[in-house]
Amino acid sequence: MTDKNIQLVSTISDDHKLTLTLQDIDMPQPSADEVVVRIEAAPLNPSDFGVMFSMADMSTAVQTGTEQNPIVTADVPTKFMPALKTRVNKDTPVGNEGAGTVVAAGSSPAAQALMGKMVAVIGGGTYRQYHCVNVKSCLALKEGTTAKQGASSFVNPLTALAMVETMRAEGHKAIIHAAAASSLGQMLNRICMADGIDLINIVRKDEQEQLLRDMGAKYVVNSSSDTFIADLTAAITKTGTTISFDPIGGGQLSSDILNCMEAAITADAEEYSVYGSTTFKQAYIYGALNRGPITLNRNFGFAWGVNGFLLFNALGKLGAETVKSMRKRVAEEITTTFASSYTHEVTLQQALHLQSIKAYGKQATGEKYLITPQG
Repeated sequence: MTDKNIQLVSTISDDHKLTLTLQDIDMPQPSADEVVVRIEAAPLNPSDFGVMFSMADMSTAVQTGTEQNPIVTADVPTKFMPALKTRVNKDTPVGNEGAGTVVAAGSSPAAQALMGKMVAVIGGGTYRQYHCVNVKSCLALKEGTTAKQGASSFVNPLTALAMVETMRAEGHKAIIHAAAASSLGQMLNRICMADGIDLINIVRKDEQEQLLRDMGAKYVVNSSSDTFIADLTAAITKTGTTISFDPIGGGQLSSDILNCMEAAITADAEEYSVYGSTTFKQAYIYGALNRGPITLNRNFGFAWGVNGFLLFNALGKLGAETVKSMRKRVAEEITTTFASSYTHEVTLQQALHLQSIKAYGKQATGEKYLITPQG
């Protein structure tokens, strides 16, 4: 094991500047229940960008430094600084998950059992070359799995499974998912098809609709179509869907979904009620692709809820045994149900080149970036 270790950090200074840099850090020494993982692959997920870019205006970004030691700075609008006070002048490691080989292990049996194994890891700071983590944050991958195959073993797979388990726990029977052609959306499709769950996919482009239909998706509706509302209502009528998950956030999509649910539920109602139907309708928002206000046009009665959906909160509600079975399923099906594909690979240095930031910062559906820290 080398003595060299580099990590990507994000810092917000009190002069309203975001700085992204690569830091030389010490090689970690594991305690009894920890292992050191040589990180070989780590995905760039939308959830990583909140830490990486925070609330900076990336249109002001400037790259300095050298090719091997790039430095990126950008302005943080004054209005956002009060919300960031706990981050000011603190180097924050970036990266939620990744995968690699265990190269050192603590003295506990659980740690020693992972020595030399390929594992996926969850926890802050995976955009580094060597990461020390507790064994509980590791998922041992089946033999023959590569780091690239296992890099996205936590955020997307567990989020998709948590959506299904939340549906079951709350008594719903089918799901609506927006931005459904994403990597997570494709995983959710495979899960629902395998488990016999109806899933209504909302996309915004014809090619995304075709992609999902080619995968075997039964219900796909296009939000850019003139018949979107009618198509969505028809799909809800067929499936009885009363729960949705929306990564877009801003705008009125969740409102449209709730209105379509109410229209489907009350289509055969014989009596009018000013309070709407008594069937509870739940809309979850789990992303912020649109950072604008969430607009609710309330034509969906009073039996409804709009809530945030965060993976770790959801896992806490589902319970230890359910989460254990979810993790086991991910490990067993990481190259099938939970397979991720990447359109671009970048080193830690390349991840801080403005050209790369502009590309992966768009969060375009169908374009997923992978960081290779050992490159």
